[in-house]
Amino acid sequence: MTQRHDLVVRNIGRLVTLAGPAPRIGPALSELRIVEDAAVAASDGRITFAGPGADLPPGPAARTVDAGGSAVLPGFIDGHTHLVFAGDRDEEIRQRLAGRSYREIAEAGGGIVRTVESTRRASVEDLAAGLCRRLDEMLLQGTTTAEIKSGYGLDTAAEVRSLEAIAAAGRRHPITVVPTFLGAHEVPVEHRGDRRRYVDLLIAEMIPEVARRRLARFCDVFCEDGVFTVDESREILSAAKRHGLALRIHADELGWTGGAELAGELGARSADHLLFVSEAGMAALARASCVATLLPAAAFYLRLGRQAPARAMIAAGVPVALASDGNPGGGLSPSLPFAMALGCFALGLSLEEAISAVTVNAAYSLDLDGEVGTLEAGKRADLVVLRADRLLDLVRVGVGAIRTVIKDGRVVVDDGRRVAA
Repeated sequence: MTQRHDLVVRNIGRLVTLAGPAPRIGPALSELRIVEDAAVAASDGRITFAGPGADLPPGPAARTVDAGGSAVLPGFIDGHTHLVFAGDRDEEIRQRLAGRSYREIAEAGGGIVRTVESTRRASVEDLAAGLCRRLDEMLLQGTTTAEIKSGYGLDTAAEVRSLEAIAAAGRRHPITVVPTFLGAHEVPVEHRGDRRRYVDLLIAEMIPEVARRRLARFCDVFCEDGVFTVDESREILSAAKRHGLALRIHADELGWTGGAELAGELGARSADHLLFVSEAGMAALARASCVATLLPAAAFYLRLGRQAPARAMIAAGVPVALASDGNPGGGLSPSLPFAMALGCFALGLSLEEAISAVTVNAAYSLDLDGEVGTLEAGKRADLVVLRADRLLDLVRVGVGAIRTVIKDGRVVVDDGRRVAA
């Protein structure tokens, strides 16, 4: 039977479908489910066919993309970014290059609170425009879905403006954005004499207001020594859960705190960083099917001197994802292929595991595995077309391995350049 297609991608050398359930753990993390000599068809932004080219249902297509024998993968999913902000921290980065640590800079009044000063002065439109520029950078690197955190406002009005900017950017940009409320990113300067007052403000005012306005899908907390304790994080996340927000947590980045154990206890969808995660923390994440979202570029740029124990987590049955941690101070690359390269050569992942970590498992970390992360009929038609059939080109930093990006069945990057959909 003849079928009309909005889009057909033909002449695919290797189609990396990753078809099947999520999350992937253990040996399943390496299962890419590749189809050779393949094709993909889409209508109304959804995949209608993904399989051998010889089996493609016949019919006209509004647009045909010739992959030229190259590999095609699901659009990449970035599950941890801080990209709604104003100003920069260039001087601090130079200080870090000169030998000062992240903690030293923060204790001297830099870090997150420096960005807060600029972000509080910015309008929704200014924040949204800056975010759209950063999303363009990510799109060129194959990202088609991205989690975006607030967290540089640290008062109710500024946090609401940040989340409104995320929503505005999501309406005008092809990338699907997933908003996360991170009011517990740091204790703002004006509350440091009485940090309990700020925890109470988060619980009694900020979380209820964000939930009432439906501005976020997740709530996150920076659970770290000198930031929010495990007990404070439990209070904040429990309040968010009561208000219908799903949970994420920054855990065990600069030292062990028990953040991973808390993530498992509360049923968080993702626990992130995890450089100092304990064996008990890994076990808690595995029991809860909580994704360990690892951020190797953050540890690289912050010069932390170590990386998360990815192999131990995989052996423990923890679902593992990779993300960019895009932010003004420590996540300087918008590129998930760069995160994949570090995932392979610094964390010890195989190439196949790294691909799963930015697709199917990253989708699961955002509770979007029914929509994206694999190339199967019914899923969003989000695809990345490489310039060749060599998947290893993805981790050749600076090569420009991506030729075409398709979002919801529309070509949005062609020959490595952003185009109007």
